[in-house]
Amino acid sequence: MQNLLDRIERMREFGPEFIDITWNAGGRTSELTSELVRCCQRDLGIETCMHLTCTNMPAEKVDIALKEAKQWGCRNVLALRGDPPFGQEQWTKTEGGFEHGIDLVKHIREDHGDYFDIAVAGFPEAQNRPDRDIEMKYLKEKVDAGVNFIFTQMFWDVDLFITWVKAVRAAGITIPIVPGIMPIQTWNGFQRATSLAKITIPDSLLAKLEPYKNDDEKVREIGTQIVADMCRKILAADIGIRGLHFYTMNLERGTRMLLEALNFVPHIEVVRPLPWRQALTPTRRGENIRPIFWANRVKSYIHRTENWDEYPNGRFGDSRSPAYGELDGYGIWIKQTPEEGRKIWGEPKTFDDVCKLFSKFCNGELKSLPWSDTAPASETTVISTELARLNELGYLTINSQPAVNGAKSTDPVHGWGPRNGYVYQKAYLEFFVDKKKFEELVLRIERDPMITYYAIDKHGNLRTNNHSDGPNAVTWGVFAGKEIIQPTIVEAVSFLAWKDEAFELGMQWSRIYEPGSVSRKLLESIMETFYLVNIVHNDFQDPQAVFAAFGLETKKANGTANGGAH
Repeated sequence: MQNLLDRIERMREFGPEFIDITWNAGGRTSELTSELVRCCQRDLGIETCMHLTCTNMPAEKVDIALKEAKQWGCRNVLALRGDPPFGQEQWTKTEGGFEHGIDLVKHIREDHGDYFDIAVAGFPEAQNRPDRDIEMKYLKEKVDAGVNFIFTQMFWDVDLFITWVKAVRAAGITIPIVPGIMPIQTWNGFQRATSLAKITIPDSLLAKLEPYKNDDEKVREIGTQIVADMCRKILAADIGIRGLHFYTMNLERGTRMLLEALNFVPHIEVVRPLPWRQALTPTRRGENIRPIFWANRVKSYIHRTENWDEYPNGRFGDSRSPAYGELDGYGIWIKQTPEEGRKIWGEPKTFDDVCKLFSKFCNGELKSLPWSDTAPASETTVISTELARLNELGYLTINSQPAVNGAKSTDPVHGWGPRNGYVYQKAYLEFFVDKKKFEELVLRIERDPMITYYAIDKHGNLRTNNHSDGPNAVTWGVFAGKEIIQPTIVEAVSFLAWKDEAFELGMQWSRIYEPGSVSRKLLESIMETFYLVNIVHNDFQDPQAVFAAFGLETKKANGTANGGAH
């Protein structure tokens, strides 16, 4: 499932209003559907529309699915009768279940009121059938039962679709209609999808594609042009269509090509409400403060705090009650398999080899580390040279952000929050370092009263020069008509909870190598003997000051300082 979630993360760049989570016949993937809804709403912060069918679904199972969808903040359901289960030709009602899609619609409305927006399917090809009027009657009954919008089945004949839309409107149905659009990825995929859906292919379309059926690249290129022209014709037809529903089939390339042809891919990212992506579950929608330690481990933070009674909003309370969850469950462990890990990180034999790996990551030459599943954030490029140098000196950095002094909230690298605001950051560094080098570092830190630090080893021995129990805001924003927002903090109890995870990730890295091997012993030794240290330089007006304590040559910056987390 991780590959699918990674693909969803990439496809969110297309700017969708929501994504569909399908439901196979008979609920064969019902648990996976609910899990994907949870991950998208809670971990990725993407709105979802959950499909739900009547096939082999007693009311109790439907109720469980709806309860879980509501729990994770999903407010959109596509209610379908569904196809017969695999291997069965005729559709039959399940005992204790629903016979028609309208029964499912009524059940959702009766039990959940207006909480869910409900969609149903529309079939433009139905007008070629003798029972077209009957299908239109059923559609009107569903709408009258409380349906909010209609998703259509895929089609290739735009004129057929336009005629169908006009017939729907003539039947007194006024809710939004969203046409189903299938990007053409390959010839075989195009034929298979069309056959399964029993869709008519215009001869003119076949004439353009069939000569290239053995050339997938050419099929994708021509298919993109064909489908883009379809979309333009639909949107220009003055029939009230305001959006398109793309059947991506979890394939991003053809979808991206189509969206680019239509000029629908956002050229600039919408400014983020906060520096980190908010969850969309009901309990976390108001959350606006998090410790910085999990900046690269969002899923883990969400998992370890999912049982909190309330989430910080306006101020960060005592994180000891309720406590952080234990190191178990989804999202805690490193993503890579042993084979993948060895391919990425090789087999380090010396500490210098490890330092070089960390340095390469900071320079963008390595795609991940155990503490970060993705490449460094874009703002890290501002301090990547300094970070790489720190790693070469033996400070193994796993998280950082540069000082930022009043960047505009619309800044493409650092911006977040409402427009016409300004954002600020204190420089932050987090790293592993051996104890001798740490003692030398402390002597230099003591010369700079603007630096606060926490250091802890695997066994819980804590050292700090910070005598305040309260959180230290390291990111904040100033916006018109609002209180100052402080979404990212450094805080002692949270650091103690993060410590266990940080060292465990290093131990997991060691375990991708054979017991007794040089690489395994090396990494185990680092985790057993090094300190995990975080440093905040509280002078956000000087972006280079934090590096002076490490003996790096720095240049005094003028004006606004801009930078980023890694």
